[in-house]
Amino acid sequence: MTTVKFLNKQFNGPLVLASGVLGVNASSWGNVNKHGAGGITIKSCSLQPREGHPNPTMTGTKHYFINAVGLSNPGVEEVVKEVEVFRKTNKTPLIGSVFAGCVEDFGKCAKALAESAVDFIEIDISCPNVKHEFGEPYAFSPDATKKITAEVRKQVKKPIIIKLSADAPDIVAVGKAAEKAGADALCAINTMSGMAINAEMAAPVLSNVQGGVSGPAIKPMALKAVWDLYENVKIPIIGTGGVTYGVDAIEMLMAGASLVGVGSAVYFRKIDAFKLINEEIEDFMKKNNYKTIKSMIGAAHK
Repeated sequence: MTTVKFLNKQFNGPLVLASGVLGVNASSWGNVNKHGAGGITIKSCSLQPREGHPNPTMTGTKHYFINAVGLSNPGVEEVVKEVEVFRKTNKTPLIGSVFAGCVEDFGKCAKALAESAVDFIEIDISCPNVKHEFGEPYAFSPDATKKITAEVRKQVKKPIIIKLSADAPDIVAVGKAAEKAGADALCAINTMSGMAINAEMAAPVLSNVQGGVSGPAIKPMALKAVWDLYENVKIPIIGTGGVTYGVDAIEMLMAGASLVGVGSAVYFRKIDAFKLINEEIEDFMKKNNYKTIKSMIGAAHK
């Protein structure tokens, strides 16, 4: 009832772990899968290990989180080793995720990860909390997106997913540029730029000053991004941002997403978030006579 075929790969359900949340190693991926995720997105990695930003790197409320972890990761070589460990016992679809500081390094890192047993390569061009190191996110520019996508396409035969930002002046133009350059799918959206201030200390809370906002508060922007992209591109979309309950995932599907990313919900509803959201989706489908996930994709468009 809730199986999904995405880029010719079968998923047991429409929910995938979003990058950066519990996606750090093989045991974590397996645990998330055991609790109901139909697919796993690995925490984004780079060519070389990266420490990320000093603490404090995270703050939040019941409505949102702001993080400036700074893309900390052990480097692509270590991530490939974890993929090998995971694949010894698990065939669940894996989305490898990479980031870099220049076009050439995106290609190199994607190629290295694609040579492992991941099924897809996500290209993170939209992280909002590393501006000091890398400048404005590449996802703000259709031209930069086109160049990165084309370079990765040259290096990688596996399906490519470009991760976009709702902070972009024109996310549709960026999505169309990625599609034209050879992307197989899009992921919308990444966290959005924001900050927090401690009034008593008269200072920013995060050491990095700004960070990426996630959680329920960004769902309306994520829905709008998915809606607009669905109206303008032909490739499938993974809808991510603020999905906490089954109805959130259903709205994302109806806006045009083919899969739904889940991240911060594991804080609000613990590791059972995937299982609970899946059950809520199934209940909705039975009550509203939807036989398949596919029948809900884009249903809100007239």
